[in-house]
Amino acid sequence: MLTKSIVSASLLGLAASFISAMTFAGLPIQHWQTDRGTRVLFVENHDLPLLDVSVSFDAGSRRDVADKAGLAGLTAHLLPLGAGGRKEDEIARRLADVGALLEPTSDQDQSGLVLRTLSSAREREQALELMSSALQQPDFSAEVLAREKARIIAGLKEEATQPGAIAAKAFQASLYGSHPYGQPGTGKIETVDALQRQDLVNFYQRHYHANLAVIALVGDVSRAEAAAIADRLSAQLPAGDGALPALPEVSPLAKPESQTLPHPATQSHILMGAPGMSRKDADYFSLMVGNYILGGGGFASRLTEEVREKRGLAYSVYSYFIPLAQPGAFQIGLQTRRDQANEALNVTRTTLRGFVTEGPTQEELRRAKQNLIGSFPLRLDSNKKILGYLSMIAFYQLPLDYLDRFIENIDRVTLTDVKSAFRRRVDPDNMVTVVVGGEAKK
Repeated sequence: MLTKSIVSASLLGLAASFISAMTFAGLPIQHWQTDRGTRVLFVENHDLPLLDVSVSFDAGSRRDVADKAGLAGLTAHLLPLGAGGRKEDEIARRLADVGALLEPTSDQDQSGLVLRTLSSAREREQALELMSSALQQPDFSAEVLAREKARIIAGLKEEATQPGAIAAKAFQASLYGSHPYGQPGTGKIETVDALQRQDLVNFYQRHYHANLAVIALVGDVSRAEAAAIADRLSAQLPAGDGALPALPEVSPLAKPESQTLPHPATQSHILMGAPGMSRKDADYFSLMVGNYILGGGGFASRLTEEVREKRGLAYSVYSYFIPLAQPGAFQIGLQTRRDQANEALNVTRTTLRGFVTEGPTQEELRRAKQNLIGSFPLRLDSNKKILGYLSMIAFYQLPLDYLDRFIENIDRVTLTDVKSAFRRRVDPDNMVTVVVGGEAKK
Protein backbone atom coordinates (compact mmCIF):
# COMPACT_ATOMS: atom_id res chain seq x y z
CA MET A 1 0.00 0.00 0.00
CA LEU A 2 1.33 3.42 -0.89
CA THR A 3 1.95 5.82 1.96
CA LYS A 4 0.18 9.18 1.94
CA SER A 5 3.46 11.06 1.37
CA ILE A 6 4.36 8.91 -1.65
CA VAL A 7 0.88 9.28 -3.09
CA SER A 8 0.94 13.04 -2.53
CA ALA A 9 4.31 13.39 -4.22
CA SER A 10 3.25 11.36 -7.25
CA LEU A 11 0.02 13.26 -7.73
CA LEU A 12 1.73 16.62 -7.34
CA GLY A 13 4.32 15.55 -9.85
CA LEU A 14 1.65 14.71 -12.37
CA ALA A 15 -0.09 18.03 -11.74
CA ALA A 16 3.13 20.00 -12.17
CA SER A 17 3.62 18.47 -15.62
CA PHE A 18 0.29 19.71 -16.91
CA ILE A 19 0.57 22.84 -19.07
CA SER A 20 -2.26 22.72 -21.55
CA ALA A 21 -3.12 24.73 -24.63
CA MET A 22 -6.22 25.75 -22.67
CA THR A 23 -3.98 28.09 -20.67
CA PHE A 24 -3.53 30.27 -23.71
CA ALA A 25 -6.76 29.66 -25.60
CA GLY A 26 -9.22 30.14 -22.76
CA LEU A 27 -10.95 27.56 -20.63
CA PRO A 28 -13.97 25.72 -22.08
CA ILE A 29 -16.07 25.98 -18.93
CA GLN A 30 -19.27 23.93 -18.92
CA HIS A 31 -21.90 24.87 -16.37
CA TRP A 32 -25.29 23.70 -15.18
CA GLN A 33 -27.43 23.26 -12.09
CA THR A 34 -28.37 19.97 -10.48
CA ASP A 35 -31.95 19.03 -9.66
CA ARG A 36 -31.17 20.00 -6.04
CA GLY A 37 -30.20 23.52 -7.11
CA THR A 38 -26.42 23.07 -6.81
CA ARG A 39 -24.39 25.18 -9.24
CA VAL A 40 -21.73 23.20 -11.15
CA LEU A 41 -18.72 24.33 -13.20
CA PHE A 42 -16.67 21.77 -15.14
CA VAL A 43 -13.57 21.75 -17.33
CA GLU A 44 -12.96 18.51 -19.19
CA ASN A 45 -9.31 17.59 -19.65
CA HIS A 46 -7.94 14.19 -20.58
CA ASP A 47 -4.23 15.13 -20.62
CA LEU A 48 -3.67 13.42 -17.26
CA PRO A 49 -5.52 10.55 -15.54
CA LEU A 50 -6.66 12.82 -12.72
CA LEU A 51 -9.90 14.25 -11.40
CA ASP A 52 -10.09 17.24 -9.04
CA VAL A 53 -13.36 18.09 -7.29
CA SER A 54 -14.32 20.79 -4.82
CA VAL A 55 -17.62 21.36 -3.04
CA SER A 56 -18.04 24.69 -1.26
CA PHE A 57 -20.73 26.24 0.91
CA ASP A 58 -21.51 29.67 2.33
CA ALA A 59 -20.18 28.36 5.63
CA GLY A 60 -17.02 30.33 6.32
CA SER A 61 -16.10 32.03 9.57
CA ARG A 62 -18.32 35.00 8.69
CA ARG A 63 -21.20 32.69 9.67
CA ASP A 64 -19.82 32.25 13.19
CA VAL A 65 -21.39 34.14 16.07
CA ALA A 66 -19.15 35.73 18.68
CA ASP A 67 -19.67 33.15 21.44
CA LYS A 68 -19.06 30.26 19.01
CA ALA A 69 -16.07 31.63 17.09
CA GLY A 70 -14.21 28.78 15.40
CA LEU A 71 -17.35 26.70 14.79
CA ALA A 72 -17.32 27.03 11.00
CA GLY A 73 -13.73 25.91 10.64
CA LEU A 74 -14.11 23.06 13.13
CA THR A 75 -17.23 21.79 11.37
CA ALA A 76 -15.41 21.62 8.03
CA HIS A 77 -12.36 20.05 9.65
CA LEU A 78 -14.37 17.15 11.07
CA LEU A 79 -16.21 16.28 7.85
CA PRO A 80 -13.65 13.68 6.66
CA LEU A 81 -12.76 12.48 10.19
CA GLY A 82 -15.54 9.93 10.40
CA ALA A 83 -18.56 9.61 8.13
CA GLY A 84 -21.14 7.10 6.98
CA GLY A 85 -20.27 4.81 9.86
CA ARG A 86 -16.56 4.69 8.93
CA LYS A 87 -14.02 5.90 11.46
CA GLU A 88 -11.27 8.28 10.39
CA ASP A 89 -8.61 5.53 10.27
CA GLU A 90 -10.65 3.49 7.81
CA ILE A 91 -11.32 6.56 5.67
CA ALA A 92 -7.61 7.38 5.62
CA ARG A 93 -6.72 3.78 4.66
CA ARG A 94 -9.26 3.66 1.86
CA LEU A 95 -8.06 6.99 0.48
CA ALA A 96 -4.44 5.84 0.57
CA ASP A 97 -5.42 2.55 -1.08
CA VAL A 98 -6.52 4.40 -4.23
CA GLY A 99 -4.00 7.24 -4.05
CA ALA A 100 -6.58 9.94 -3.29
CA LEU A 101 -6.39 13.10 -1.20
CA LEU A 102 -9.49 14.44 0.59
CA GLU A 103 -9.07 17.67 2.55
CA PRO A 104 -11.31 20.26 4.23
CA THR A 105 -11.11 23.92 3.27
CA SER A 106 -12.33 26.93 5.20
CA ASP A 107 -11.86 30.70 5.04
CA GLN A 108 -13.85 33.80 5.93
CA ASP A 109 -16.49 33.26 3.22
CA GLN A 110 -16.72 29.53 2.54
CA SER A 111 -16.01 26.01 3.73
CA GLY A 112 -16.09 22.60 2.09
CA LEU A 113 -14.06 19.68 0.82
CA VAL A 114 -11.53 19.18 -1.98
CA LEU A 115 -10.73 15.81 -3.57
CA ARG A 116 -7.93 14.73 -5.86
CA THR A 117 -8.12 11.22 -7.28
CA LEU A 118 -6.96 9.13 -10.19
CA SER A 119 -9.67 9.01 -12.84
CA SER A 120 -9.60 5.25 -13.45
CA ALA A 121 -12.90 3.61 -12.53
CA ARG A 122 -11.96 1.75 -9.32
CA GLU A 123 -9.91 4.55 -7.82
CA ARG A 124 -12.40 7.25 -8.74
CA GLU A 125 -15.38 5.31 -7.44
CA GLN A 126 -13.81 4.60 -4.06
CA ALA A 127 -12.62 8.19 -3.63
CA LEU A 128 -15.98 9.68 -4.59
CA GLU A 129 -17.76 7.29 -2.23
CA LEU A 130 -15.66 8.61 0.63
CA MET A 131 -16.15 12.24 -0.37
CA SER A 132 -19.89 11.73 -0.74
CA SER A 133 -20.25 10.22 2.72
CA ALA A 134 -18.07 12.93 4.30
CA LEU A 135 -20.26 15.62 2.75
CA GLN A 136 -23.62 13.99 3.37
CA GLN A 137 -23.19 11.71 6.37
CA PRO A 138 -20.59 13.26 8.70
CA ASP A 139 -20.43 11.60 12.11
CA PHE A 140 -19.02 14.51 14.13
CA SER A 141 -17.73 11.99 16.64
CA ALA A 142 -17.64 13.34 20.19
CA GLU A 143 -14.31 11.58 20.73
CA VAL A 144 -12.72 13.11 17.65
CA LEU A 145 -14.21 16.49 18.50
CA ALA A 146 -12.65 16.44 21.98
CA ARG A 147 -9.25 15.56 20.52
CA GLU A 148 -9.39 18.24 17.81
CA LYS A 149 -10.57 20.88 20.28
CA ALA A 150 -7.56 20.10 22.45
CA ARG A 151 -5.27 20.36 19.44
CA ILE A 152 -6.76 23.70 18.35
CA ILE A 153 -6.59 25.13 21.88
CA ALA A 154 -2.93 24.11 22.12
CA GLY A 155 -2.33 25.90 18.83
CA LEU A 156 -4.14 29.02 20.02
CA LYS A 157 -2.03 29.09 23.17
CA GLU A 158 1.11 28.84 21.04
CA GLU A 159 -0.15 31.60 18.72
CA ALA A 160 -0.66 33.86 21.73
CA THR A 161 3.14 33.90 22.15
CA GLN A 162 3.95 34.61 18.48
CA PRO A 163 4.24 38.29 17.46
CA GLY A 164 3.04 37.66 13.91
CA ALA A 165 -0.13 35.92 15.06
CA ILE A 166 -0.76 38.54 17.74
CA ALA A 167 -0.46 41.31 15.15
CA ALA A 168 -2.74 39.56 12.64
CA LYS A 169 -5.54 39.00 15.16
CA ALA A 170 -5.33 42.51 16.59
CA PHE A 171 -5.34 43.95 13.05
CA GLN A 172 -8.39 41.92 11.99
CA ALA A 173 -10.33 42.81 15.14
CA SER A 174 -9.55 46.53 14.79
CA LEU A 175 -10.36 46.53 11.09
CA TYR A 176 -13.81 44.96 11.39
CA GLY A 177 -14.92 45.47 14.99
CA SER A 178 -18.18 43.60 15.58
CA HIS A 179 -18.61 42.63 11.91
CA PRO A 180 -18.37 38.84 11.34
CA TYR A 181 -15.14 39.34 9.37
CA GLY A 182 -13.60 40.42 12.67
CA GLN A 183 -14.02 36.94 14.16
CA PRO A 184 -10.84 34.83 14.23
CA GLY A 185 -11.38 31.82 11.97
CA THR A 186 -9.69 29.45 14.41
CA GLY A 187 -11.77 30.87 17.26
CA LYS A 188 -10.67 31.78 20.76
CA ILE A 189 -9.64 29.45 23.55
CA GLU A 190 -12.85 30.01 25.50
CA THR A 191 -15.18 29.70 22.49
CA VAL A 192 -13.53 26.54 21.10
CA ASP A 193 -13.49 24.97 24.55
CA ALA A 194 -17.25 25.54 24.90
CA LEU A 195 -18.23 23.99 21.54
CA GLN A 196 -20.27 20.78 21.72
CA ARG A 197 -21.10 18.13 19.13
CA GLN A 198 -24.64 19.49 18.73
CA ASP A 199 -23.20 22.88 17.75
CA LEU A 200 -21.45 21.24 14.79
CA VAL A 201 -24.56 19.27 13.84
CA ASN A 202 -26.68 22.42 13.96
CA PHE A 203 -24.16 24.43 11.92
CA TYR A 204 -23.96 21.69 9.32
CA GLN A 205 -27.75 21.41 9.04
CA ARG A 206 -28.09 25.18 8.67
CA HIS A 207 -25.34 25.89 6.16
CA TYR A 208 -24.51 22.75 4.14
CA HIS A 209 -27.56 22.96 1.90
CA ALA A 210 -27.71 21.59 -1.62
CA ASN A 211 -29.10 24.83 -3.03
CA LEU A 212 -26.26 26.82 -1.42
CA ALA A 213 -23.47 24.50 -2.59
CA VAL A 214 -21.17 25.04 -5.57
CA ILE A 215 -19.30 22.16 -7.19
CA ALA A 216 -16.23 22.53 -9.40
CA LEU A 217 -14.71 19.64 -11.37
CA VAL A 218 -11.58 19.51 -13.53
CA GLY A 219 -10.11 16.50 -15.24
CA ASP A 220 -10.37 13.21 -17.01
CA VAL A 221 -14.13 12.56 -17.11
CA SER A 222 -16.85 13.26 -19.66
CA ARG A 223 -19.67 15.77 -19.24
CA ALA A 224 -22.11 12.94 -18.52
CA GLU A 225 -19.78 11.49 -15.88
CA ALA A 226 -19.28 14.94 -14.32
CA ALA A 227 -23.04 15.47 -14.15
CA ALA A 228 -23.49 12.11 -12.43
CA ILE A 229 -20.75 12.97 -9.93
CA ALA A 230 -22.33 16.34 -9.14
CA ASP A 231 -25.73 14.71 -8.64
CA ARG A 232 -24.18 12.11 -6.36
CA LEU A 233 -22.37 14.67 -4.21
CA SER A 234 -25.46 16.86 -3.72
CA ALA A 235 -28.31 14.32 -3.67
CA GLN A 236 -28.41 13.80 0.11
CA LEU A 237 -27.26 17.19 1.35
CA PRO A 238 -29.69 18.93 3.72
CA ALA A 239 -32.59 20.60 1.94
CA GLY A 240 -32.42 24.39 2.15
CA ASP A 241 -35.30 26.71 2.88
CA GLY A 242 -33.96 29.68 0.95
CA ALA A 243 -30.97 31.96 1.23
CA LEU A 244 -29.07 32.48 4.45
CA PRO A 245 -29.62 35.74 6.34
CA ALA A 246 -27.84 38.73 4.86
CA LEU A 247 -24.76 39.84 6.75
CA PRO A 248 -24.18 43.45 7.81
CA GLU A 249 -22.24 45.67 5.43
CA VAL A 250 -18.58 46.33 6.13
CA SER A 251 -18.32 49.91 7.37
CA PRO A 252 -15.46 52.25 6.40
CA LEU A 253 -13.17 53.17 9.25
CA ALA A 254 -14.63 56.03 11.26
CA LYS A 255 -11.17 57.24 12.32
CA PRO A 256 -7.57 56.04 12.35
CA GLU A 257 -6.55 53.65 15.10
CA SER A 258 -3.09 52.66 16.32
CA GLN A 259 -2.04 49.93 18.74
CA THR A 260 1.43 49.23 20.10
CA LEU A 261 1.56 45.87 21.87
CA PRO A 262 4.56 44.81 23.95
CA HIS A 263 6.51 41.67 23.07
CA PRO A 264 10.07 40.55 23.85
CA ALA A 265 10.87 39.77 20.21
CA THR A 266 13.88 41.57 18.76
CA GLN A 267 11.83 42.50 15.70
CA SER A 268 8.72 44.64 15.59
CA HIS A 269 5.88 43.25 13.49
CA ILE A 270 3.93 46.02 11.76
CA LEU A 271 0.58 45.81 9.99
CA MET A 272 -1.43 48.70 8.62
CA GLY A 273 -4.47 48.91 6.39
CA ALA A 274 -8.21 49.34 6.00
CA PRO A 275 -11.17 47.55 4.42
CA GLY A 276 -10.28 47.28 0.75
CA MET A 277 -12.27 45.67 -2.06
CA SER A 278 -14.79 42.93 -2.68
CA ARG A 279 -14.45 40.17 -5.23
CA LYS A 280 -16.91 41.93 -7.59
CA ASP A 281 -15.47 45.42 -7.08
CA ALA A 282 -15.61 47.63 -10.18
CA ASP A 283 -12.06 48.79 -9.35
CA TYR A 284 -10.72 45.25 -8.98
CA PHE A 285 -8.24 45.28 -11.86
CA SER A 286 -7.16 48.89 -11.34
CA LEU A 287 -6.40 48.11 -7.68
CA MET A 288 -4.65 44.85 -8.62
CA VAL A 289 -2.33 46.59 -11.08
CA GLY A 290 -1.74 49.52 -8.72
CA ASN A 291 -0.95 47.25 -5.81
CA TYR A 292 1.61 45.35 -7.88
CA ILE A 293 3.45 48.66 -8.28
CA LEU A 294 3.00 49.70 -4.66
CA GLY A 295 3.91 46.54 -2.76
CA GLY A 296 2.79 43.40 -4.57
CA GLY A 297 5.58 43.15 -7.11
CA GLY A 298 8.35 42.00 -4.78
CA PHE A 299 11.66 43.72 -5.53
CA ALA A 300 9.98 45.76 -8.26
CA SER A 301 7.63 47.51 -5.83
CA ARG A 302 7.88 51.02 -4.42
CA LEU A 303 7.65 49.87 -0.83
CA THR A 304 10.58 47.50 -1.30
CA GLU A 305 12.59 50.22 -3.00
CA GLU A 306 11.97 52.81 -0.29
CA VAL A 307 11.94 50.65 2.85
CA ARG A 308 14.44 47.92 2.01
CA GLU A 309 16.71 49.02 -0.83
CA LYS A 310 17.25 52.68 0.04
CA ARG A 311 17.17 52.45 3.85
CA GLY A 312 17.65 48.81 4.83
CA LEU A 313 14.80 48.98 7.31
CA ALA A 314 13.26 45.59 6.52
CA TYR A 315 14.14 42.44 4.66
CA SER A 316 10.63 42.19 3.25
CA VAL A 317 7.74 44.62 2.97
CA TYR A 318 4.53 43.93 1.07
CA SER A 319 1.01 45.10 0.36
CA TYR A 320 -2.02 43.23 -0.91
CA PHE A 321 -5.80 43.25 -1.18
CA ILE A 322 -7.87 40.31 0.05
CA PRO A 323 -11.05 40.36 -2.06
CA LEU A 324 -14.01 38.71 -0.34
CA ALA A 325 -17.79 38.74 -0.72
CA GLN A 326 -17.61 42.06 1.12
CA PRO A 327 -14.56 44.31 1.25
CA GLY A 328 -11.62 42.32 2.53
CA ALA A 329 -8.50 43.88 3.97
CA PHE A 330 -6.03 46.11 2.21
CA GLN A 331 -2.91 45.32 4.18
CA ILE A 332 0.69 46.49 4.34
CA GLY A 333 3.11 44.43 6.42
CA LEU A 334 6.76 44.37 7.42
CA GLN A 335 9.15 43.40 10.19
CA THR A 336 11.99 45.58 11.41
CA ARG A 337 14.31 46.04 14.37
CA ARG A 338 12.56 47.44 17.41
CA ASP A 339 14.67 50.60 17.40
CA GLN A 340 13.76 51.21 13.73
CA ALA A 341 10.01 50.64 14.01
CA ASN A 342 8.99 54.30 14.04
CA GLU A 343 11.27 55.16 11.15
CA ALA A 344 10.11 52.20 9.09
CA LEU A 345 6.48 53.03 9.77
CA ASN A 346 6.98 56.67 8.78
CA VAL A 347 8.72 55.71 5.53
CA THR A 348 5.92 53.25 4.74
CA ARG A 349 3.24 55.86 5.34
CA THR A 350 5.10 58.47 3.29
CA THR A 351 5.51 56.02 0.41
CA LEU A 352 1.84 55.08 0.50
CA ARG A 353 0.75 58.71 0.70
CA GLY A 354 2.95 59.62 -2.27
CA PHE A 355 1.59 56.75 -4.35
CA VAL A 356 -2.05 57.63 -3.60
CA THR A 357 -1.43 61.31 -4.35
CA GLU A 358 0.73 61.01 -7.45
CA GLY A 359 -0.12 57.58 -8.84
CA PRO A 360 2.36 55.39 -10.74
CA THR A 361 4.62 56.43 -13.58
CA GLN A 362 4.00 55.28 -17.12
CA GLU A 363 7.04 53.00 -16.94
CA GLU A 364 5.87 51.45 -13.65
CA LEU A 365 2.47 50.79 -15.18
CA ARG A 366 4.01 49.23 -18.30
CA ARG A 367 6.21 46.88 -16.27
CA ALA A 368 3.39 45.89 -13.94
CA LYS A 369 1.00 45.06 -16.76
CA GLN A 370 3.73 43.21 -18.64
CA ASN A 371 4.49 41.06 -15.61
CA LEU A 372 0.86 40.33 -14.71
CA ILE A 373 0.00 39.44 -18.30
CA GLY A 374 3.20 37.47 -18.85
CA SER A 375 2.68 35.40 -15.70
CA PHE A 376 -0.98 34.72 -16.40
CA PRO A 377 -0.40 31.23 -17.91
CA LEU A 378 1.17 30.18 -14.58
CA ARG A 379 -2.20 30.83 -12.91
CA LEU A 380 -3.68 27.99 -14.97
CA ASP A 381 -0.81 25.55 -15.35
CA SER A 382 -2.33 22.73 -13.28
CA ASN A 383 -5.70 21.13 -12.68
CA LYS A 384 -5.51 22.24 -9.06
CA LYS A 385 -5.14 25.91 -9.96
CA ILE A 386 -7.94 25.70 -12.50
CA LEU A 387 -10.15 24.06 -9.88
CA GLY A 388 -9.49 26.96 -7.51
CA TYR A 389 -10.57 29.48 -10.14
CA LEU A 390 -13.68 27.49 -11.06
CA SER A 391 -14.70 27.30 -7.42
CA MET A 392 -14.11 31.03 -6.99
CA ILE A 393 -16.11 31.89 -10.12
CA ALA A 394 -18.99 29.68 -9.00
CA PHE A 395 -19.05 30.80 -5.36
CA TYR A 396 -18.84 34.53 -6.06
CA GLN A 397 -21.00 34.26 -9.19
CA LEU A 398 -18.41 35.92 -11.41
CA PRO A 399 -18.83 35.99 -15.20
CA LEU A 400 -17.96 32.68 -16.84
CA ASP A 401 -15.55 34.53 -19.14
CA TYR A 402 -13.65 35.95 -16.15
CA LEU A 403 -10.46 34.08 -17.06
CA ASP A 404 -10.88 34.60 -20.80
CA ARG A 405 -11.00 38.37 -20.23
CA PHE A 406 -8.36 38.53 -17.49
CA ILE A 407 -5.55 39.71 -19.79
CA GLU A 408 -7.85 42.17 -21.52
CA ASN A 409 -8.94 43.65 -18.21
CA ILE A 410 -5.34 44.06 -17.05
CA ASP A 411 -4.21 45.56 -20.35
CA ARG A 412 -6.95 48.20 -20.40
CA VAL A 413 -5.97 49.69 -16.99
CA THR A 414 -4.65 53.25 -17.35
CA LEU A 415 -2.67 55.59 -15.12
CA THR A 416 -5.86 57.51 -14.45
CA ASP A 417 -7.67 54.29 -13.48
CA VAL A 418 -5.02 53.38 -10.89
CA LYS A 419 -4.75 56.85 -9.44
CA SER A 420 -8.52 57.32 -9.26
CA ALA A 421 -9.15 53.90 -7.71
CA PHE A 422 -6.51 54.34 -5.00
CA ARG A 423 -7.67 57.85 -4.18
CA ARG A 424 -11.22 56.59 -3.69
CA ARG A 425 -10.40 53.38 -1.88
CA VAL A 426 -7.22 53.97 0.16
CA ASP A 427 -6.88 56.83 2.66
CA PRO A 428 -3.35 56.85 4.12
CA ASP A 429 -4.53 59.05 6.99
CA ASN A 430 -7.41 56.80 8.02
CA MET A 431 -5.99 53.36 8.65
CA VAL A 432 -5.56 50.75 11.38
CA THR A 433 -1.95 50.35 12.49
CA VAL A 434 -0.72 47.56 14.75
CA VAL A 435 2.85 47.31 16.03
CA VAL A 436 3.84 44.24 18.05
CA GLY A 437 7.26 44.28 19.62
CA GLY A 438 7.50 47.64 21.35
CA GLU A 439 6.54 49.30 24.60
CA ALA A 440 2.79 49.53 25.16
CA LYS A 441 1.42 53.05 25.04
CA LYS A 442 0.37 54.42 28.41
